Amino acid sequence: MRSTTVLPGAPGLPCGAGDVPLHRLEVAGPGAPPCAAGSFEEVGPLSRWDRPHRHTFYEIVHIRAGSGTHVVDLTRWPVRPPQLAVILPGQVHHWEGGRGPEGSLVLFTDDFLVDHPGDREVLRELGARCRFGLDPEHDRSIGCLIAELVAELRERAPGHESVLRSLLHVLVVRAARLPHRTGEGTEPRAQGRTAAVAEAFARLISRSEAAGWTVQECAGRLGVTPGYLTQAVRTATGRPPGRLLIEARVYLAQQLLVHTQLSVRQVAARTGFSDPAYFGRFFRRETGSSPGAFRKHHSRHHQSLEAPPAPA
Repeated sequence: MRSTTVLPGAPGLPCGAGDVPLHRLEVAGPGAPPCAAGSFEEVGPLSRWDRPHRHTFYEIVHIRAGSGTHVVDLTRWPVRPPQLAVILPGQVHHWEGGRGPEGSLVLFTDDFLVDHPGDREVLRELGARCRFGLDPEHDRSIGCLIAELVAELRERAPGHESVLRSLLHVLVVRAARLPHRTGEGTEPRAQGRTAAVAEAFARLISRSEAAGWTVQECAGRLGVTPGYLTQAVRTATGRPPGRLLIEARVYLAQQLLVHTQLSVRQVAARTGFSDPAYFGRFFRRETGSSPGAFRKHHSRHHQSLEAPPAPA
């Protein structure tokens, strides 16, 4: 993903046809840690943006008041405080309707997890669930942790980066302990090189240019045999890589249909199909809906984001 951080006042990335706006993390200055925290007002108006967009960074949101809907990758989550939400880099999300969320956010890039690399897997699991209801005890605990993060960022005392990483690690672990998580302990955990290959495969297929790649092509790019890749992915996820490739292709098609004004033919080409009719049959088989019907059902008045709004 393109440069994950930017200095205050830097221009946004150009938004071409078919692109969902990509927000980078604004840091205080050169050498500042790639981490930010504060209230919605302190983070800025884009923290409540009502237009679909994605980030180069992780976002943990502690919602303490407000109403409306949080839309993440086409799933609509009612805002019912107190809640904790986790948004992963690349996920498309926006806030819709209601009074808007109130609370605090913690933003950080992947490389800020250098001291605790295992948190990446935990965050992916949290991002798959996205939203967690909080009882009063967890609400207070999460609020106190984020308040400490905000204070460290504000004071910048000696050693504050180490403290920030430690507090963030505790926040991730505490979030992973929240009740009502599904599938806890049911999936086998991969170890060593097997886990690394499976993680690299997950990153690879999340890229839009991977649409249409085969298991053999992915294995070649990762420097392993197709058989080893299949074994590693099955060990880590319990599922074959071919199935995950199909799901990644469908996900990309859904995002393009909902968040752009590309024609169905153009979406087919973007997802690796030279024949739009075949793309239509593939999409219907996987989703139960035609591309056109899917777009119509999920369309919103503001879903066309092919260009940033003109300055006032």
